[in-house]
Amino acid sequence: MKSQILRTIGIAVITGLLIAIVGVAHSKQSSGQGNGNESADQSVQLGQAVTFSANQVAGASYQWIHNGVAIDGQTDSTLTIAEAQISDAGLYSCNIATGADVVSTETASLMVYTFSPDFDIVVYATPIVSSGSSGSCPGAYTGYVTYTLAPPTWGWAPNPNLTVYTASDTTRSNTKVEYVGDYGDSGCHKVTVTVPYPAVSPAYRFTIYFTNNVPSTNYPITLSGFN
Repeated sequence: MKSQILRTIGIAVITGLLIAIVGVAHSKQSSGQGNGNESADQSVQLGQAVTFSANQVAGASYQWIHNGVAIDGQTDSTLTIAEAQISDAGLYSCNIATGADVVSTETASLMVYTFSPDFDIVVYATPIVSSGSSGSCPGAYTGYVTYTLAPPTWGWAPNPNLTVYTASDTTRSNTKVEYVGDYGDSGCHKVTVTVPYPAVSPAYRFTIYFTNNVPSTNYPITLSGFN
């Protein structure tokens, strides 16, 4: 199944009333809903290329943003990362200026994944600072990071083997990890959770919630027994 991941190339579309970002990578396909300006996450293997493109607007200037910081020299309507590194994981947007007016695209998340020596999937993404609370799990939190990987669109589906999802820092006491399935099934625990097999849903997405001390750098997870 991992070879299927490596072979799959998709297109993620972020549509806007005036603007759009199109990301070409090992990605899922999505279209904007509601206000027509909704983001879509992407995932790419370490060392592979990914391209973001904003809508071309006559007479406009462009500035690409990564994790809130302007990317030096990236002032075209297209941003290409030739060989994605772990440091490239994060949140991307583009400021489009026409005269005094500046419009920012919605944010797209880029996840960079690798394979460990025993072929577990290790995925890096950027945590988001956001206070909230939801039931007993995760309860109150100050930030979170969500991981998905295509295919399939929703996330990963477990194999009959190990089905353990693990936060990268097993000594960390302030995390809650959660999986949520297509059909509403979910589970939550500190540091690790085990997805049932046979799985209720055909695929799952995963979130790490931080009760405090949200990491400021890209944070990895490890998944074992997933295709």
